[in-house]
Amino acid sequence: MKHNFGAGPCILPKEVFEEASRAVIDFNGTGLSILEISHRSKEFEEVIAETESLVRELLNVPAGYSVLFLQGGASQQFAMVPMNLLPEGGFASYLDTGVWATKAAKEAKKIGQIDIVASSSDQNYSYIPKDFAIPSDSSYFHYTSNNTIYGTEVFHKPNTSVPTVVDMSSDILSRTIDVSEFDLIYAGAQKNMGPAGVTLVVIKDELFGKSGKTIPTIFDYESHAKAGSMYNTPPVFSIYVSMLNLRWLKAKGGIEVIEQENIIKARTLYDEIDRNPFFKGTAAVEDRSRMNVTFVMDTPELEAEFLALAKERNLIGIKGHRSVGGFRASIYNALSISSINALIDTMREFEERKK
Repeated sequence: MKHNFGAGPCILPKEVFEEASRAVIDFNGTGLSILEISHRSKEFEEVIAETESLVRELLNVPAGYSVLFLQGGASQQFAMVPMNLLPEGGFASYLDTGVWATKAAKEAKKIGQIDIVASSSDQNYSYIPKDFAIPSDSSYFHYTSNNTIYGTEVFHKPNTSVPTVVDMSSDILSRTIDVSEFDLIYAGAQKNMGPAGVTLVVIKDELFGKSGKTIPTIFDYESHAKAGSMYNTPPVFSIYVSMLNLRWLKAKGGIEVIEQENIIKARTLYDEIDRNPFFKGTAAVEDRSRMNVTFVMDTPELEAEFLALAKERNLIGIKGHRSVGGFRASIYNALSISSINALIDTMREFEERKK
């Protein structure tokens, strides 16, 4: 059995893979593949309607918000957010907590004025800045809730009265949130929602036209909302598999249940990292991510040897990002506790070998 700790495209439940594979051959008895049905067909209209309904139910999305399924990943949202929300003469506030937060701010700077309210770059993004001020005249405040490379996570929205935008690409649907606290949430699907190719946007309708600027229609949130996420051809297969995965999450009991599982998985692995004398965590304890666990070895020269052992034990994707080094175990929703235990067993086996 392979244990997939990869940080990029998601691990999905086996039953989702199985049902999706059947639909690739014959979707719901239509005699057509899900890859070839018309996005204007009744069959796909039912898929996208159910997917939206599941998102609204699982996240408890209040009235007055639109749920959109777009393309271009979070990277496209780095530009769409300021295009839609940053008026001429205004400025936006950004929190810098890592590579993706930095990229979001860099793209926004091409469109308007940006204020970096705080940064943890001084310690290689190993913590989340605290006690920073967000100017009350900001057009909006933007932050990244989970930092996949550095293993940090923001569990509570920073206190501010200005419209808040959050990139939740790597922790959406992994823990309970109050959507009403946010004005715009965006997330690439490929961590916890579904396969790469679709991006979820949950946006307060009051934000439509907020910038006062004329922008290309394809980059205007309102045009996608009015078209029911079908202004242009949507990523049919990615939306369909997301629907299957959302069904799976609902059947498990929803986000409250998966959150408790994620807490146990993360706590179990962090306990071993803290106990085992050969390993140490890289993120500040109070900011440790539940989704991406980053750790190194006290003796870096041993890291290649541990990676070789991990490969023998079918642990996939645990090599750390070059910005941090060491190891990274991404433990998204569909990863089971048995995979966590397999990693821990390998860490203990390595410890015994080196005693």
